[in-house]
Amino acid sequence: MNTSRFGCLMALAGALALVSGAQAQYPEKPIRWILTSPPGGANDILGRPVAQALSDALGVAVVIDNRGGAGGNIGAGLGAQADADGYTVTQLTITHSVGTTLYRKLPYSFLNDFTPLTLLAKGPNVLVVHPSVKAKTIKDVIALAKARPGEITYSTSGSGTPNHLAAELFNYMTEVKTLHVPFRGGGPSMVALVGGQVMLSFASIPSSIGFIRNGRLRAIAVSTLKRSPALPDLPTIDEAGVPGYEAESWFGVFAPARTLKEITKLLNAELRKALKRPDVMKTIQNAGLTVHSSTIEEATAFTRADVEKWAKVIKAANMRAN
Repeated sequence: MNTSRFGCLMALAGALALVSGAQAQYPEKPIRWILTSPPGGANDILGRPVAQALSDALGVAVVIDNRGGAGGNIGAGLGAQADADGYTVTQLTITHSVGTTLYRKLPYSFLNDFTPLTLLAKGPNVLVVHPSVKAKTIKDVIALAKARPGEITYSTSGSGTPNHLAAELFNYMTEVKTLHVPFRGGGPSMVALVGGQVMLSFASIPSSIGFIRNGRLRAIAVSTLKRSPALPDLPTIDEAGVPGYEAESWFGVFAPARTLKEITKLLNAELRKALKRPDVMKTIQNAGLTVHSSTIEEATAFTRADVEKWAKVIKAANMRAN
């Protein structure tokens, strides 16, 4: 072997060693955790304790970056465009699987630009009304909407979000027409409802349960086929008069596509451990959600199936957002 070739091989070996060493030391700096919603909504309430638990496990800061707006698409776009180095993760929701079909054009591909790390939790929406609304049951709401077509306003955290989808599915199945009033997140949506600017909402339990408990909102029913442990006395929409109605929110953590498998495996393992911490589990359960950790493969299969499921609903209901 000549000296020149030997030198090249030694240089290559040194470079590989540096790369291997860098991977072994991951993480060496703070991790950015993008939340695709403003503070106060379900996404934010869920993400913060999990991010803190991950920070404790990895020994580096996990910095929350709230990027709400455009139905969660602003934050998702930033997450998709981030470097695939393990230092940016994005918390996505059912909003983004729905958006794949709902929007004509998006600045990212939910299925192609992200690698799922794990699901975090699932939970129902709850139909809540302002106390001034004269409706105490699902049948009351339907009767009111049919008597005043297009006049009953409902707030959401944005077009294509879980509460928007839940409301439009309700409209479709009950043959009523209500007026959509979108906001830039679950927090602002609840402020508008509590303030009487709108009449009702298919809200997340985390963002609405405090207002339900203090009487500032009246809960009518939950959107899943089973009752919520957080509101056990509240009927489901299915049992209260709309047979077959079901809408369930989910939340998960994603890395940019092409992130090294060694890093995604590490993050998956630590996130799943975080979800088992008693304090994290208690926070999630108190918010009316159920922990749902998963392997990377399970999360990938779930998200692809979810896109297909809601594509059928959106097309059937003729829903479309710009």
